[in-house]
Order: sequence, then C-alpha cells, then structure tokens
Amino acid sequence: MNPLLMISATALAAAALAGCTTGLAKNDSTETPTLAAASADVEKTGHIITVGDVHEYRLANGLKILIKEDHRAPIVVSQIWYKTGASYESSGTTGVAHVLEHMMFKGTKTLGPNEFSRIIAANGGRENAFTGQDYTAYFQQLEKSRLPISFELEADRMANLNLRAEDFAKEVKVVMEERRMRTEDRPRSLTYEHFSATAFVNSPYHHPIIGWMNDLENMNVDDMRNWYKDWYAPNNATLVVAGDVDAKEVFELAQKTYGKVKARAIPVVKPQTEFEQKGIKRIVVKAPAQVPYMIMGYKVPVVTTAKTDWEPYALEMLASILDAGESSRFAKELVRGQQIATSVGAGYNMYSRLGSLFIFDGTPAKGKTVEEVENAIHAQITKIKTERVSQAELDRIKAQVVASKVYEKDSLFYQAMQMGTLATVGLDWQLMDQFVERLRAVTPEQVQAVAKKYLIDDYLTVAVLDPQSTPVAANGDHSHAH
Repeated sequence: MNPLLMISATALAAAALAGCTTGLAKNDSTETPTLAAASADVEKTGHIITVGDVHEYRLANGLKILIKEDHRAPIVVSQIWYKTGASYESSGTTGVAHVLEHMMFKGTKTLGPNEFSRIIAANGGRENAFTGQDYTAYFQQLEKSRLPISFELEADRMANLNLRAEDFAKEVKVVMEERRMRTEDRPRSLTYEHFSATAFVNSPYHHPIIGWMNDLENMNVDDMRNWYKDWYAPNNATLVVAGDVDAKEVFELAQKTYGKVKARAIPVVKPQTEFEQKGIKRIVVKAPAQVPYMIMGYKVPVVTTAKTDWEPYALEMLASILDAGESSRFAKELVRGQQIATSVGAGYNMYSRLGSLFIFDGTPAKGKTVEEVENAIHAQITKIKTERVSQAELDRIKAQVVASKVYEKDSLFYQAMQMGTLATVGLDWQLMDQFVERLRAVTPEQVQAVAKKYLIDDYLTVAVLDPQSTPVAANGDHSHAH
C-alpha cells in the first residue's frame, strides 16, 4: 500500500494518493479550458480522433478511450480511471472511495477473491490501484499480447463486482490499520491532515483521502454497494492505454469487452467552492516526534478554476524558482547559506478539480525554530514580490523543468497517468502537450504578479508540529497510544 505522499511540499502538491500501488498521485462551476479540435494535425478516422501520436475514441456506452502508441518496447500499460474520489464523498462517508478500491480485488460473479491479481501475475504482469481526491484508478502493465486479459478482467469488475459483507468486514479493518500506520503514527502525515482540514472548510478537500477513523468504524457494505452503483460505470470512466499497440486493434478489443457494460445514470455533483478566507489560520499539532516541522499554504487557483489562464503556469514557475533542485533559492539560501533549515520545500499542483493550495514546508536546523523557518520563507516570498526575477534565472529554471518533462516521456506509466488525470478532473488531455510551451511563455512580471496576488496573509494557513516525548514502555520499547 502506498502512503499518502506527505514527505515534502513538492510531493504534497503533486499528488496525495491513498492506494494499493506497489511501484509508486477540483466544483465544476467554472468553465474549463478546452482546445480547438479542428487543428491541422487532427485527423478524424471514423469515430477515432488522432492528435499527434494519441488516438481518442468514445464507445456507445460513454467510455472514453485514449491510446498513445509507443513502440520502443513490447509492453503496454492499461489504466482505467473513474471520475470519483475522496472529493466526491460527504461527511459521514469519508474513506468510502478508498475502501471500495480495496474491495475491487475481492472477486466478481465469476472470479474469487484476489483471483484478478493472481491471473495478472501468472501472465507476467504487475497491477494495482490508487485513490486520489478527484479520481480512483486501476492499472496493469503487461507484455503487449496480454492486453486482452487486462480488458476482460477490468470490464468484468466494472459490471459484476461481488461485494460480500464478510469481505468488507475484513477489508475495512485493513484500511483502518493502514490509517493508523500511515497517518496517526506518522507525525508529519498527521500534521498535514490537520493542516488540510484547517485550510479547507466547505471544500471537500477538507477530508483525508483515507477517511476519518470514525467514518471507517461506522461504514457498512451497503455504503460500498451504493458507491459502486453510483460511480462505477463506463460513462463515468476513461480508459488510457500506452505502449506497443495498434490503436484500431485496441478500440476493437475495447468494444468487445468494455462495450458490453451498460451505461448508468451518474449523480450530479453540486458546486462546492471554498469560501474566501479572511485572515491567517494557525494550528499546533502535538504528536510524538523527534524534530519540529511546519507546513504553510496559500489558497490559489488551478487550471480548472483560474479566470486568467496563464496564472497556474506562473505559479508553477514560482514553485520551481524557490524549490527545483540544489541550485534553487531555498536550497541555496535557506539550507546551505543561512543554514536555517535542514530541508525546505515549495509545491503546487495545477491539475486538480477544485481550487488548491500553494504549499511550503520545512524542518528547522539544529538550534533553529519553526518560527525562524517560517520567517525565512516569508522573506523569500517578499523578495519575489519586490525584486523581479531576472530573465536569466527564469530561463535557467525553465530549462530544468523542460528537461524533466522530456525525461518523463521515458515512462509509459507516467504518460498514461498524465492523460488520465487531465481527462478525469475535467480538462482536455491535450494540455499535457501544451505544458512546455505555456511554461516557456511565463514572464518575470507574471511570476511577480501571482506572488503579489495570492501569497498574502488573508489566504494563508500555517500548521506546526510540536514534538512530544514518546512514552517508553517497561521493556524499553516505544509505545504509541491510539
């Protein structure tokens, strides 16, 4: 099981995932940006739309299919993304999306518990799943000739999941233990959970992906059945395939497998826009820990919510200027220079369904305090606001970010994940190919403008981890009270 990504601000902003990944991840009231479909490089072949090396198709039952041909190795990645996650939950049912993700491996009308995983393994593949705030996704990586097995198995559990009370009773306890191990017994994860619940009030991002313990304790198998019935339908899903495949053959295979699953009515999601914050929020989290830690975050728009389309890209560049490797400002000035912090980070995720946070986090160096770390971060923010970033520094950071994007293309899984994320949060997947161009267009004036507009006290939430001494049991072992 993959922990919530709560180690650094960059990881926090990139993707908070709760799931079963072994290798490893926001109110539609505003109009989302789209791309013109009738560009010169778009070729329509029947119902297939081809843009570059990506092919798009939609089955009669509403399933959206994206295929990226990549013939460098005889492998294929198949991912099925459901447009539902923790941000679709309501108070009292938190954690249901993640628990159902676990239950998806417990068998169908024709397969026994864990047989899905056994079949994939027997065919030399790897498979798993992950739950995020805005999506739940399942994936397999296989030798290309084994793709039909993936499609048959996934289509089967999309329609025929066998949700048994005895399986649920065991699995919800597994999730509760996962919560203890990965949140309650990890002081930084616990601090981040309190931080998010403080920063967001009426946004569903208030809730942790894994769910509140009280909700898990009171969950029942009918909650699973209702969630499955509401959201697990082809017309609420996107199938992403990347690898050594022929797009036309993949579409035909999808028609024979997923095409048999009937569409269903999907619940209407009401707008849940976070109300405007009117001042700094501060909390202290007391937990057993060795060193103090702090997280601070500002409310910011994302691509789905931004009224000015360049702002998310300027925020992305701002995060990179401050924290993008050893030559960035935080590493150079706060860690090595002033030696105020042993680590300090900045992160921002522009691809979410609802408005998000621009996050900073840090651990003070020996003899320093979290207050000094916070003040040092504020000083760096003020510097961005008052002294325009030089074009030379901006160009250097852009080159680093562009290079990392080029390297990402080496991963079939990551390419598929980018497309799946964009399609599921309500964006055009083609934004993936626009990212580098949009980032290169960011100016020093725009970086300064977003810092002045959004990194202000009225939008700020700060959480501090106050380390508590850990009780020592009689046998000398450290014990934790739950």
